[in-house]
Amino acid sequence: MTRLIAVPLISTLLISAMLLVLDRMLRLFDFVATEGGPVSVVWRMLANLLPEYLGLGIPIGLMLGCLLAFRRLATSSELDVLRAVGISYTRLLRVPYMYAIALAILNLVIVGYVQPRARYNYEQLRFELRTGALGASIKVGEFTNFGSQMTLRIESSANEGRDLSGIFVRMTTKEGPVAVTAEKGQFLRADDPNTIIFRLTKGTLVHTAKGSAIPRVLTFDTHNLPIPLPKYEQFRKRGDKSLERTLPELAVLGKSHEVTDVQRTTSRAAFHFRLAEVVSMFLLPMLAAALGIPPKRSTSALGVFLSIVMIVTYHKVNEYAQAIGSLGHIDPIIAMWVPFAFFAGLVIWMYHTVAYVPGGQPIGALEKAFAKAWSAIRRRLPGRRRKTTEIPA
Repeated sequence: MTRLIAVPLISTLLISAMLLVLDRMLRLFDFVATEGGPVSVVWRMLANLLPEYLGLGIPIGLMLGCLLAFRRLATSSELDVLRAVGISYTRLLRVPYMYAIALAILNLVIVGYVQPRARYNYEQLRFELRTGALGASIKVGEFTNFGSQMTLRIESSANEGRDLSGIFVRMTTKEGPVAVTAEKGQFLRADDPNTIIFRLTKGTLVHTAKGSAIPRVLTFDTHNLPIPLPKYEQFRKRGDKSLERTLPELAVLGKSHEVTDVQRTTSRAAFHFRLAEVVSMFLLPMLAAALGIPPKRSTSALGVFLSIVMIVTYHKVNEYAQAIGSLGHIDPIIAMWVPFAFFAGLVIWMYHTVAYVPGGQPIGALEKAFAKAWSAIRRRLPGRRRKTTEIPA
């Protein structure tokens, strides 16, 4: 049983994580390229998104792992043998519940502590990209602005950006605007961390002093142009949003009378949302047993489809309940735990039907309707021959 659950569980986690990462990767590459940031920041942003994906991927992986294990036992008739020797469904659920307990603890750590900090780091990277604090890459053949005081254009680049040619620089200084053109250039470090040296070779400098109508023109072989790095505003502190607060922080704010009513209500809604998501994982082994065992002489995979629909639907209902609870229209406890009670009641009824009712099948009616609908569709598919009835002479 342990092996039957482990293989689909790990496969589901890997596949779901890869699909979600690939979907977000394309948008992040486009965002980073638009903002002119380094490509390496994409991998850092994706790493900070993984805890958010695992928050939903772990319950789905647990569900599919247990469900496919029960389905394998049922379709190979091993389940009938186990039942015949006196092993009950409750006994068979021991191993799935070992997985459920371990994964629920892991998910609690992720959504309660890791996910808020990772979300804050992700937002900080986005902020630094937008403000240029990560260091904007200079695009060859385009004008690049460094703050509001400097514009730079480079015609070509070689040696991984260390050798630049066809350079144009325009700066606004206290003494007046400065325009420089040079054949070659190279960036060098300075003693001052807030300044960078741009060493230019074979160029012309034009300086228009304040109060002077005639600019000064200087031709040089080598000129070191100090460039002050723009100062960027600091990113906000963590905790301005409920997504960035850990479970203990949400619990403290939810009971504090020193914060506003909006902050208190939002914190309580987020706290109960995360707890409800974790506690619902203890219902998944029973749901997997109810949906993973098809009717006799049936190989329908309707239960697999229904399991994913039920988990995703319950997750979306919880998100809606959290939003309603955050607005203060309904108490967050009622908004979050009433849907959980309905979901738990449905799961317990389905498990009781398959485990204790002789011949019980909670989705038997859906199985029959699905089989009839599929047969009707197959008869109308192109290329299928209709049976003809011969009339004796």
